[in-house]
Amino acid sequence: MIINTTHHNTEHKQIIADLIGSPFSLLQKFKMKGVGSKRMIIDKVSPNMQSMMNKVSDINYANIELRPKGILVMINQGLKNFTWIIPYYQLTIYKVNGSSLHAQGRFVHFKNNKTFKENKKFFDKLLDEKVRYDMLFAMPQGI
Repeated sequence: MIINTTHHNTEHKQIIADLIGSPFSLLQKFKMKGVGSKRMIIDKVSPNMQSMMNKVSDINYANIELRPKGILVMINQGLKNFTWIIPYYQLTIYKVNGSSLHAQGRFVHFKNNKTFKENKKFFDKLLDEKVRYDMLFAMPQGI
């Protein structure tokens, strides 16, 4: 689900909390050594997300925030902000010449450059959180 978060709206906060949980507490953020990525340059997006990209040749940026049951991908388009809400069970990550996040029939591909390389630890943390979430619903092994 993608919502326009340019202006504060209490309904958006409730929708996000229902889908992927409330933000981590301050203590949890310290234990995890942060829950947000640095901004990354968007290389490509799926055709159904093209309307959120800058029309001129400006660089498109996004950053990611971890939540207990998913992630928020925050995309900046000029003065507008869009948030893509992705629960962990829908998230697929591909690492091909950068990294791609796929979910809900959409994708965002981040350019493999200095800003992406600075986020390597964040992507490791993201994968750990996704695996931890997936293990909650893992099928039991044979008896």
